[in-house]
Amino acid sequence: MKKILVANRGEIAMRIMRTIRKMGLQSVAVYSEADRYAPHVLFADEAVFLGPAPSNQSYLNADKIIAACKELNVDAIHPGYGFLSENADFAQKVQDAGITFIGPGPDAMRIMGSKLAAKESVKKYNIPMVPGVDHAIDDVELAKKIANEIGYPVLIKASAGGGGKGMRIVEKAEDMQEQMERAISEATSSFGDGSVFIEKYVTSPRHIEVQVIADKFGNVIHGFERECSIQRRHQKVVEETPSAIITPELREKIGEAAVLVAKSCNYCSLGTVEFLMDDKLNFYFLEMNTRLQVEHPVSEMITGLDLVEIQIKIARGEELTIKQEDLVLNGHAIELRVYAEDPFNNFMPSIGTLLRYERPSGEGVRVDDGYEEGMTIPIYYDPMISKLVVHGKTRTEAIQKMLQAIKDYKIEGVTTTLPFGTFVFEHDAFFSGKFDTHFVKNYYTPEKIKEKERANAEVAALVALRCWMEKQKMLTPVENKSTSWKRRLAH
Repeated sequence: MKKILVANRGEIAMRIMRTIRKMGLQSVAVYSEADRYAPHVLFADEAVFLGPAPSNQSYLNADKIIAACKELNVDAIHPGYGFLSENADFAQKVQDAGITFIGPGPDAMRIMGSKLAAKESVKKYNIPMVPGVDHAIDDVELAKKIANEIGYPVLIKASAGGGGKGMRIVEKAEDMQEQMERAISEATSSFGDGSVFIEKYVTSPRHIEVQVIADKFGNVIHGFERECSIQRRHQKVVEETPSAIITPELREKIGEAAVLVAKSCNYCSLGTVEFLMDDKLNFYFLEMNTRLQVEHPVSEMITGLDLVEIQIKIARGEELTIKQEDLVLNGHAIELRVYAEDPFNNFMPSIGTLLRYERPSGEGVRVDDGYEEGMTIPIYYDPMISKLVVHGKTRTEAIQKMLQAIKDYKIEGVTTTLPFGTFVFEHDAFFSGKFDTHFVKNYYTPEKIKEKERANAEVAALVALRCWMEKQKMLTPVENKSTSWKRRLAH
């Protein structure tokens, strides 16, 4: 393997290419019209133009990407995350073209790409699952019967879903029909698959996921858990590791469960097994993400591993050189996803030009990004600017380091989620570790950030006034008193 095409853009393309270069390999970038001068294009050894800005005409054009690989004698494709990364048909096409797909095989992707198929796959390992049904339903009366058996509230979920699409909470029987219709409609339009199922709704859930690493020789290990409970619109905003509530005994149990999930589908590559955890610390299998996760840097920070390098080596057919006992938790890491979104307006996208862009730096501070000052945030793609990651010896140290990094991060021209990050990391619920996926709903309103900013502004104004008054005292002329120095000079 000498040349790898990265079928992605932005910060993840840059992050993957840095490891490719470190390994002494060549990288090929792909880009749309909107990304013609993007850093990942300039960083790569070669670059291929895919087409217009919309992703369905560029980054989702599987045939054009594979054709470019053949033309440039590319050995492997790394899909990153998003776009084609969990598309089993794309992975199959890549393999059929004689190109290595840096990720799991198509069969494992198909199994874990369907929540129902995933449940069926892991069933034989007795892995805890949320009470509910493991088959698709479309009959409202049957749905009501199931809900009565497991108890309200229940959750309607799209089998092929993700990111909160096709998901509906039902509190009572009379709401079932409307919510079923909405879930099926949304699932069909979002995924082309209207299959839904029902499970018990965990009222105070924590979102805990486990990094797994598997090679083709049957070696499977885990890289500990990540806490991903701070979310907006069912999508993560803050991730950390280790979780503040996971004990060593529980870490071992949930890690073993994640390894079994990977083994259930003969998984080979990096992957992430996601669990829900209730307020009694019972955990339930949720799904498996068959790709590199957005939040993989926090795992790298506490394990010292380069997960992309490991992923490439596995794809080359190499056996894992690390064992479970080799991995130890080193300190604490936190990641904030910095989006071009307005936290004062329901996190709506804030598209514009980066008039000022200065990254924070220092020991234990990492910024994964794909933008430079003067660039415009395109409207066509996810509005994430960067991932701000910090590492400290303790959770408290990491939180303080993150707060300082947010202050040092200077972004002008677009509204970002940096103020929201400050709100989270200063909040008692986060600091104490006593929070769940309802953090935003329970604690956050734009007015609270505005109140905090007003209070900070008042303090800053008082400090400035005090400094000004002190300087005024120093600059005040000394009172003119009669002296005899002229008389002395005359003599």
